Amino acid sequence: PGHLSVGWAGKELPLPGDLSAAAFFVVGASIVPGSDLTITGVGINPTRTGLLDALTEMGADIQVLNRREQVGEPVADLRVRSAALHGIRVGAERIPETIDEFPILCAAAALAEGETAITGAQELRVKESDRIATMAIELTKMGAAITETPDGLIIQGSGARATRRLRGASCHSHGDHRVAMSLAIAGLVADAPTRIEDAGCIDTSFPGFEAKLLELLTQSGRGL
Repeated sequence: PGHLSVGWAGKELPLPGDLSAAAFFVVGASIVPGSDLTITGVGINPTRTGLLDALTEMGADIQVLNRREQVGEPVADLRVRSAALHGIRVGAERIPETIDEFPILCAAAALAEGETAITGAQELRVKESDRIATMAIELTKMGAAITETPDGLIIQGSGARATRRLRGASCHSHGDHRVAMSLAIAGLVADAPTRIEDAGCIDTSFPGFEAKLLELLTQSGRGL
């Protein structure tokens, strides 16, 4: 039989930034007073923007700027400024597009004004951890008012009231990288330091997370 040889030349491609990684900083900038943060080159494929849609409904100040395309994918820069969030309803139809961002959405809801109800999320019980139970347990340690249901959570947000702020606590990641990062973001506005055990799991998806968070806090001095 004959042989066919095909040569392919290597090429550098500018890949869009991962929205599920940017999500932690989007929420951080939304809840930390005085924040004004721009994240450049973020992929905004409509199948991945569920968290942005939910946060916008909650009152977040998010601008999608400089829309463009990279390697066939829609990309934009996100400018996020701190804002007063309020509770919303997140039903089963919205879970597929927010499934990776569920932990950080819970953190945002704990700091919003009023009730956020998340339903139809039973699939999250079999992720890296049971994310429904884990977020209920860990945010409750920080003083959040949360009711766990078979398929989701009901979160009574603390809003801007100083008497109901989240408190610093010793929390555990349960070996789940997204839980660890979400608790770190919630800890930014707690009344005392928050310690997260087994935070090394963050390296699973975002090895530079802690360094980037510290860099932003050091640069700004007040917000993100």
